[in-house]
Amino acid sequence: MRNSIISLLAAGLILLQTGGCIYKIDIQQGNSIDMEDVNSLRTGMTRQQVVFLMGTALVQDPFESNRWDYVYTFQPGGGDITKEHLTLIFENDVVTEIRRSPDMRGSNAIRKADGRF
Repeated sequence: MRNSIISLLAAGLILLQTGGCIYKIDIQQGNSIDMEDVNSLRTGMTRQQVVFLMGTALVQDPFESNRWDYVYTFQPGGGDITKEHLTLIFENDVVTEIRRSPDMRGSNAIRKADGRF
C-alpha cells in the first residue's frame, strides 16, 4: 500500500514537472508577402504581371472578379499573431488600386506606373 502511494506521488510529480515542456509550433497561413515584391507593384500592371510577381491570390472573390486579396498570418510558437493584407483592384485586367493593411511592414507608398510615388 505504502509503495503504491509513493509510486503515485512520484508519477504525479513527474507529470507536473514535464507539463511546461510542451512545444508550440509556428503557424503560417496564406500567401507569404515579400515587401520587395509589394514595392515593385505598380498601377497599370496586367493580371499576368501580378501573378508572375506575387503568385496567385489567396482569395479571388467569385462575386467581385476585379478584386484580388493576398492575406498572410503568422503566429510564432504561441506568441502574438501578425496579419498582413494586400488588396489589388483591377479594371479591364489592369491594376488601378493597391491597398495595404496598416500593419504591413515597410513603406505604405506604392509607386505608380511611371515610377513616381
